[in-house]
Amino acid sequence: MHLSESVNTGFFFLAPWLVFFPVIGLLINMIVGGWFAKHSWGETAIGTVASLASGAAFVVSVLLAYSVSAGDGQILRWRLAEWIHIGTLNLDWTFRVDSLSTTMMLVVSGVGTLIHIYAIGYMHEDVRFKNDVGRFRRFFVFLNLFIAAMMILVSGDSYLMLFVGWEGVGLCSFLLIGFWYEMDTLARPSWANSDAAKKAFVANRVGDFGFLIAGFIMFWAFGSFQFDEVFKQVHTIAPATIVAITLFMLIGVAGKSAQLPLYVWLPDAMAGPTPVSALIHAATMVTAGVYLVTRSAPLYSSVPQAQNIVAIVGAITALFAATIAAGQYDIKKVLAYSTISQLGFMVAAVGMGAYVAGMFHLITHAFFKALLFLSAGSVILGMERGHHHAEHAHAHHTGKQKFKKGKHGQSKSEAQVEHHEDEHHEVFDPGDMRNMGGLRKTMPVTFWLYMIGTLALAGIFPFAGFWSKDEILLDAAKLYPVAYWLLVIAAFFTAFYMGRQIWMVFFGEARHEAAAHAEESPKVMTVPLMVLAALSVLGGALNLPGVHTLTSWLEHTVQLVEPETHVASWLEVSWGGLNPYVALISTVLALLAIYFSWLIYGRNPLKAGQIDPLKKPLGPIFTGMENKWFVDEIYQAIILTPYTKISYFLADVIDWKFWHDFVHETVIAGTYNWLSNIALNDYADQQGIDAFANWLGTATQSFSATLRKVQNGFVRSYALSVLLGVVFIIGYLILK
Repeated sequence: MHLSESVNTGFFFLAPWLVFFPVIGLLINMIVGGWFAKHSWGETAIGTVASLASGAAFVVSVLLAYSVSAGDGQILRWRLAEWIHIGTLNLDWTFRVDSLSTTMMLVVSGVGTLIHIYAIGYMHEDVRFKNDVGRFRRFFVFLNLFIAAMMILVSGDSYLMLFVGWEGVGLCSFLLIGFWYEMDTLARPSWANSDAAKKAFVANRVGDFGFLIAGFIMFWAFGSFQFDEVFKQVHTIAPATIVAITLFMLIGVAGKSAQLPLYVWLPDAMAGPTPVSALIHAATMVTAGVYLVTRSAPLYSSVPQAQNIVAIVGAITALFAATIAAGQYDIKKVLAYSTISQLGFMVAAVGMGAYVAGMFHLITHAFFKALLFLSAGSVILGMERGHHHAEHAHAHHTGKQKFKKGKHGQSKSEAQVEHHEDEHHEVFDPGDMRNMGGLRKTMPVTFWLYMIGTLALAGIFPFAGFWSKDEILLDAAKLYPVAYWLLVIAAFFTAFYMGRQIWMVFFGEARHEAAAHAEESPKVMTVPLMVLAALSVLGGALNLPGVHTLTSWLEHTVQLVEPETHVASWLEVSWGGLNPYVALISTVLALLAIYFSWLIYGRNPLKAGQIDPLKKPLGPIFTGMENKWFVDEIYQAIILTPYTKISYFLADVIDWKFWHDFVHETVIAGTYNWLSNIALNDYADQQGIDAFANWLGTATQSFSATLRKVQNGFVRSYALSVLLGVVFIIGYLILK
């Protein structure tokens, strides 16, 4: 097909290459990446191959989005192969190209490509810090595999194909969280990362169970998994059945998109390398649940009771996670709980039926949260460089004191060596904000980029987060007042904990030698951050009031239904879709939160070793926030400990002692041994078969002994035998 023909008819035929390009990239690195690694340019080549594969998928996404636009929102399906044809179930491996799927394609491949490029610089240092350069190639193989799985998820034309991608990204998440499976984030021998990977895997399997049950009910009710086949039958199915499908689907959403009560895996997932946190656990995979609800809009819109539950779950999660983020000290943990909170905003939005607002926030959140996570990675690497520099400087200084004597006859060098050894064995966490401070001086580029991401997340005008978050708040104020106030309070906490993070990380004086000697990251890391920063500033233009570009775009796929509800007069005010009162309330609250964070953490910056200023005045409240409201401990007490005890009981008592020792060894083996020993061995074998065989032997011996007397070797005996034989024969003949 010529280019001119493609421009006129569309580039839909390129849809399979969304998956093929990342797969080709990972195959190249698997096959020849080892040869690349033997050269000085090997890491650059491996990273370039992976980045080009993701970038090619982005180009395809752009062409597909152009084709949808040129076709006035036409939905097209590109059949690649026959897949499942059993009875009445006919499913092909078909790619669905519409305005919703292409939006997700652009986010996944676009942000993913920037993160791939950033990861070249990040993993170059991380594999050396962990002392395992050989894993550099494996990391990019896993990243490309994730892009391929995510593309299957967002481009599938059926729930079953979507589920294949759903499971694929779950696998990639497991592989990348546990990437350093035998050591912790500080390169110490530990199974902590492996445990975090298993926790994520198990929590997502619980969610997937809900998704599977929803799928089973769906096939029972609709007889199909194909989107259009399901949606056109919605009004012919009993509402109770659809409620069951949507609520079971919500369990899957809670697992994948980290909502209450299955969110607990996401904070621990920060054990993976920072590019993983940015790509999978902030910008793309965790938004799959939001995409699923949006894709299933005809189902959810037909059952308001299910929508109510989804909206409330999202709003409660948003507030709950925001309170925890305000009490964390790890720079990535703050962003992890922030992600859970922001996902709550999205889930609440799509639950209310505000699908465009939810997708709008999904897009802008991908920009500024990827920016924040990658900037946090830059901070962590800068701290590690500073710590490395400080250690070398200290060792060099110690060597110069070699011959200077101190008190009590001990040389100063000996005293300093002892002190250095104490410091060497001190656990230094480069991600702990209590070790930071003053980084705006040593890492100015990262500081300004982080500030942009923070202002966007806090919802400050005119950054992208302001437009998307306020759109959600406006819809919530009109449709679900309870959800609105929960989200408003969550927005206040968001601005507060991000202000707290900025003051602790970048302002004040360095609270550790590593912070004082921190170094800025290379351009291969900062340039992608600059692109994300630009998107975090300008991303709001996607759906500006009065223009509503994204709304018009998604209307081709998602049917928007305005519910007939009575709202207060102040909510009816609209400046092209922007309500000034809602915007003013959220902005004032965000600015107040930032001001409060400055009063507590900025005006009097923390000193080394100082406890958090909120710990004393808030007492047990801050203790709860600091300890994540003890949810992990509650899970441990209520679920994990009983589950473990039951498992041990089943394994030790039921399986081993009862099933193995009693049933197998005593009943089965014992009965068999008794039968074989008493009945078969003693009677049948020894007294039967053996006795008969022994009798045959004895009879043979007796008969042989008798015959042996005949064979005595004397001629007279043989002559007598012949005579008797002759007499016997003659007598027989006479008598006959």
